[in-house]
Amino acid sequence: MVSLTIDNQPLEVEEGTTALEAAQALGIDIPTLCYLKEVNVIASCRICLVEVEGHKNLVASCALPVAEGMAIRTRTPHVLHARKKVLELLLSDHPFDCLTCFRNGNCELQTLAREMNVHGLQWEGERGVFAVDDLSPSLVREPSKCIRCRRCVTVCRDVLTVSIYDMLHRGFDSVAGPAFNDSLLDTPCITCGQCILVCPTAALHEKDDTDKVWRALENPDLHVVVQTAPSIRVSLGEEFGLPQGELVVGKMVAALRRLGFNKVFDDCFGADVCIMEEGQELLSRLEGNGGPLPQFTSCCPGWVKFCENFYPELIPHLSSTKSPQQIFGALTKTYYAQLAGIPPEKIFSVSIMPCVAKKFEAGRPEHRDSGYRDVDAVLTTRELARMIRMSGINFADLPDEEFDSPMGEASGAGVIFGASGGVMEAALRTVYEKINGTEIPEEDLEKIRSFNEVREAEFKLGDRTIRVAVARNIGEGRKLCERVKNDKEHRYDFIEIMACPGACVGGGGQPIYSNLDKWSLQMDFRKSRAKGLFKSDSEKKYRKSHENPYVLKLYEDFLGEPNSEKAHSLLHTGHKARPLYTCEGTYAGDKVEHRHYREEQGYLH
Repeated sequence: MVSLTIDNQPLEVEEGTTALEAAQALGIDIPTLCYLKEVNVIASCRICLVEVEGHKNLVASCALPVAEGMAIRTRTPHVLHARKKVLELLLSDHPFDCLTCFRNGNCELQTLAREMNVHGLQWEGERGVFAVDDLSPSLVREPSKCIRCRRCVTVCRDVLTVSIYDMLHRGFDSVAGPAFNDSLLDTPCITCGQCILVCPTAALHEKDDTDKVWRALENPDLHVVVQTAPSIRVSLGEEFGLPQGELVVGKMVAALRRLGFNKVFDDCFGADVCIMEEGQELLSRLEGNGGPLPQFTSCCPGWVKFCENFYPELIPHLSSTKSPQQIFGALTKTYYAQLAGIPPEKIFSVSIMPCVAKKFEAGRPEHRDSGYRDVDAVLTTRELARMIRMSGINFADLPDEEFDSPMGEASGAGVIFGASGGVMEAALRTVYEKINGTEIPEEDLEKIRSFNEVREAEFKLGDRTIRVAVARNIGEGRKLCERVKNDKEHRYDFIEIMACPGACVGGGGQPIYSNLDKWSLQMDFRKSRAKGLFKSDSEKKYRKSHENPYVLKLYEDFLGEPNSEKAHSLLHTGHKARPLYTCEGTYAGDKVEHRHYREEQGYLH
């Protein structure tokens, strides 16, 4: 232990503790911008300056290990003045469009300016001006708002191992961005959006599609249908001051009806159908008829794009089953259109997702097997919250309402798709029972429920033992990919990989919490949401996809059976190898396809 004083208060802390952490132990708040414990400790912003007795200059507390007898002062006029000047220098090179900014009211820079009593700037002069990059269907980069904190760099490199960002140029021209400051569209960005969640400003934000949805809702010739992903029901309430992980499914349905959607459906129905298809596909592979083992789940578009970019040799291992979003969209334009007697061209399909990668997925040109685009627009949790606020709806006071039938009825297995290991568990509940004739023991499923590292387990299916693995983020997924790539012993049969830490409950479209200086706090919120999903699962009448009577009727009346010719034509897809970097002259295919899509969807260049 080390003894020291902070603002004349004595304390003892473990050796290796930083001055910032020691101050926090005393309840002393030192402001930070770049700091994100466990991920980003680089002392680049200099906002956390403190005075240390015996030191000539002020020191960044986030990177200062305490020492025996150290005397630290955090609130002297000299310290407060220096912090304010550092902040004013940052602001002098920042756009002043706060009122129209995506992060207005939820911006760490804005919050600090208020807390430090900044009113007007001493220094005004040239500002760094960079072009806005909006070519990606999922993310927008506004480099002029970058404060060079490097959080996006370290999260993308160290947590996700994708390494899209780095610091470019030097001095006044320095900025975080992709190689050569090119568009994200021309990189192997997996569009997961974790960089958005850690960015302290709006230098990174989602592509906003609310105007497109408003136009559809206002069009009397369109029948607008919405599907909601599992994790939205445990995160949307946070946007309106409700506790993390609180189930708000009834209020969410009520809000969507008041916004004007003609039908409000549950994407968990699509998840149940996904299990029927993917489970049957796994059984076929185990019997040697359906492709190589291990089979990878393909529900996460960020993971799928990662595989296409970095491990194209593993593409045959990807399940051909579409994600629940795309399955639901295809069924909306076919099965539902037939039931409702509505021409599919008159149906506008919207999905509410925790994920910005779902925007990329919806725009993939192959996802139109019905003859129409499966999903016409994707909104994140944040975008839906903005629409609710814009409409003046008091979310917390809404009554609970039910989803519409028949595509609003789902099993508990569909609900847990939003949590890490949930897809694997949902599939095992069905596959295990189909082969063994009994329910899989709950204690066996506990083996794959975790937010910590790669989880592995074995399950007995008939006279065969299968080995499964779950990766809680794409960085750990890379480890599994390397094992499979070099595996000579057939270590695994079934693998789930999700891009975002904690899976969809931690997706890049979920609520943003400013001033969280610990990565572990973000993970705690994700765990609370996951608990909410498993609570909802435990309360469901049906907890296995193959027990959902509405899914069984879908197959009886429309699809025939899982993996039938009709099911395969509508609910399955292919994947393709993608180059790591593209340019107009050498590989323009994806870019041209996407620009055609942008024009088709009414985007302006």
